This record gives sequence, structure tokens and C-alpha cells, in this order.
Amino acid sequence: MDKKQWLLLSCGLMATPALQAQANNRPNIIYIMCDDLGYADVGCYGQEYIRTPHLDRMAREGMRFTQAYAGSPVSAPSRASFMTGQHTGHTWVRGNKEYRIGSMMYGNNQDPVQTGQEPYDTAHIILPEIMKDNGYTTGMFGKWAGGYEGSISTPDKRGIDEYYGFMCQFQAHLYYPNFLNAYSREAGDTAVRREVLENNVNYAMHGPDYKNRRDYSAELIHRRALEWIDSQTPDKPFFGILTYTLPHAELAQPEDSVFKSYQDAFSVEKSYRGDPWSRYNPTDVAHQQFAAMVSRLDMYVGEVLDLLRRKGLDKNTLVIFTSDNGPHTEGGGDPDYFNTEKLLRGTKRSTTEGGIRVPFIAWWPGKVEAGVTNDHQLAFYDLMPTFCDVAGIKLYVKKYSNPNVENDYFDGLSFAPTLLDKGRQKKHEFLYWEFHETNMMALRMGDWKLVVHKGQCYLYNLANDLHEDNDLAAQHPEIVEQMKAILLREHTHSDKFQVTLPQ
Repeated sequence: MDKKQWLLLSCGLMATPALQAQANNRPNIIYIMCDDLGYADVGCYGQEYIRTPHLDRMAREGMRFTQAYAGSPVSAPSRASFMTGQHTGHTWVRGNKEYRIGSMMYGNNQDPVQTGQEPYDTAHIILPEIMKDNGYTTGMFGKWAGGYEGSISTPDKRGIDEYYGFMCQFQAHLYYPNFLNAYSREAGDTAVRREVLENNVNYAMHGPDYKNRRDYSAELIHRRALEWIDSQTPDKPFFGILTYTLPHAELAQPEDSVFKSYQDAFSVEKSYRGDPWSRYNPTDVAHQQFAAMVSRLDMYVGEVLDLLRRKGLDKNTLVIFTSDNGPHTEGGGDPDYFNTEKLLRGTKRSTTEGGIRVPFIAWWPGKVEAGVTNDHQLAFYDLMPTFCDVAGIKLYVKKYSNPNVENDYFDGLSFAPTLLDKGRQKKHEFLYWEFHETNMMALRMGDWKLVVHKGQCYLYNLANDLHEDNDLAAQHPEIVEQMKAILLREHTHSDKFQVTLPQ
């Protein structure tokens, strides 16, 4: 494949009529990634205070993974790991770098003219481009976080047919924002545009006036996702990416039956005074808000599964549910109260288990065995090869490696053999993370976990120390040296996202 062909493919312009002819034999895939949901924030993972009946049923009807990991302990690089099939020592986006360009007014409220995160590297193919090139209709609903508005990497340029949500994850700090972003290839859009939320813009973004806003972004995004799924037909497979913002940060939602069901439910409540700079509004019932937001997310997942059942698509659709990283302490979040750290140490932004181990459920009636709990070790960069495997896309690395890039990394291993109980499941020699903001790295190798903070190494055996309390680095220097060598080998330099390598 020469340079011109690769560039055409990466823009989704290469026709594949033969693959389209095989469409009715290809499964649909829906990937649901929520935002900052902790490992134990779901009933089937041990949550005692929050009701999640639909996710619990999803686990009973599917496969629940207990050793699944996010790509990063924060949003943008975790999503980048999923999109690129690369760990954070290789992928371009390794942090939540922010772009806010210019300013404009929505009523009396100021927002940037362009905003978003660091763009994905256009020299590396991403998952929606692969799926589109192989005959799939593609839709994404929720956070993008893979490039700012007008940049080289926006949904319309990266294989997405239909998009609705937040291009910028900072904008998603408000659940009642001034606008959402939208794109529809079918409707003739030429680029991502803004849809102004008229029921919001005449009220302030912070303070008492904020409560008069009416357009709730989580609901709007979810309804648009359901409409898109409902419009799909059996003659062409579809790939849906539902990156819901619940239950991240700002604790705000309609005061409906979901919210009221937790009224006076907690013996201790928490007040949060708000943070205008971060766009988090205050609340006097942070526990009620958080619990209701998780239950609202659970309800949304249930509606997706019910729609697939009603349309008769459930037996030909693989659905994955997970979270982008560990639980947050922002905006009034209180993971200590909800016991999300009972088993795991640390929260969002940490490469300890609490920051990166996430709930992960696979559902595919008749294909994925029901009621199975699985301890296979996987990370988000495994989703690209797994989805390619499930979709019948052979030799994806050979086909989609950019010949003009010296090292175009693909780090994942398909776990389709585990999902479908077919063939031999390959296991990772190691799993890798780095995060510049807290200057942390981590490597998991079997039961050994090496955590590096500001260059200092800490070694844990997760088989008997899941909470990472007992540092064994001094007792096992040979293991530390072996794992350090892997970290140094796997890390590629980044000017934008720098970490201190182990000494």
C-alpha cells in the first residue's frame, strides 16, 4: 500500500463493495464507555448503596471481567488508547491537553470559538476508520476528546458517519452547556458544527440562575444515540461508540424520579460549594446526585439493550460496557463514601489499581456465555484487535500499518477467543501505563505490578496485595530491574507529555 492509498484509506475514501456484500454476516458492535465510574460503583462489582439493575442483568446475561484496565487514569489518553490500539508509551495523546481559541458570546455567557483536546496523530489509523473501511456504518455519541474543533482530527475526518456530543471534554464539565457538537454525513454536513441549546443560553453557567437551564446534555446525547441505533437496518453492520459523560464531575441532573428515588437515602450527605473556573456548580446533596447519576447511566444502558432486543438485533450485536478510568473526587465526588476504594488503592489520575482498573462487561446473547466471571488481563488497546477479530477483519496490523512511519505501533491482543470460547487466548507479557500530570508510570507483568512515581519504583504482588500496601522492591530487585527494562524499552519520548523515567 503506497502513501496515497494509505492516506485515502485513513480518510475513509477507499471503497470496499465486496465487504459490503458480506454485511449480513457481520455482527454489529456497540462500545459504551462512561466517564469516571469506579470499579466498585456498580452492583455486580460490589456496590452496596447505588442501584444498577440493568448493568447487573447485563453481567448475568454476559461476561464480567475482573482484571480489565483503562488505557490511562484520565479521559483523553484513555480514549486515545481505545481509538489507536496503542498504550500510552506509544500513542500521541497522553494527557488532557486543552485548546481554547478565541471567545464568543451565548447570551451573556462566554465560550471559546474553538475548543478541544490534543488531536490524534493522523499518520496512525484509528478504529472508526478501520471499521468504516470494512463496510460498517459508524456513529459516535458523547465525548470526542481526540482533537479540538477545526483541527486535523475531528469525527468527520476520522471515519465517523454520525456524531453528537462534546468535542471538548472541558465543555462537558457543564451538564447544561451552551451548545453541543454535531455532524451527519448522511445529512450532507461537511464538518462538525455547533448546535446551540436555546433553553440554556439565556441563563448563567454558574450560580442559582444555572438551575433554570433545561437542556440536559446527557439525555440529549442518549436520545440521539437511540435514534441512530433505531435507524440501522440488518443489511449493513454498524459500529456505535457511546461515550456517555455520566457520572463525571459536575453533580447536576433533572430532579425527576431517578433523582428523587435517592432523596434522604444516605445517613451522611456532602455539600460542595462549586468551582466556577472548572465549571462545576454547587450542590448540597452530592451523594444523592452521584448515586442518581449512576442509576441514570444504568437506565440508559438498559434502554440500549432493550432497543436491540425489540429490533431483533441482540443476537447479532456485541455490546461492551466500561469506564474510561477510576472514580473522581472532583465536583463533590466522594469515592470514600461509596466504598470504591475498599478493594483498590487510588482514584482517577493515579496508576495504582484504583485509577486504572475498571468495570468491564461483554454482552452478546447466544455468543458470549451468560453469567461468566473472567480474570483475563486486558487493556483498552486490546479492543481494536478484538473488534477486528469479531468483524472478520484479517491481518489488520499488516493492512493498516502506515508504511511511512518507522514504528507504527499496534499494542493490543484480541480477547475474542475468551469472549467466544474459541481458539487459544494469547496473554500479554505486560500491560503499560504512563501519565505526565502526576508523573507516574506503571507496568503489570502477571501478578507483579510496578508503580513508578517521580522515577521511584514500588513493587507489589497483586495476588495477595490488591490494595498495593506492601512495597516489595527491596526484596525483589531482580523483578524490579526486569520490569524497569520493559518500561524503558516501551516508552517513546513525547515533548508534550513528559514523565520521569525510573532510575
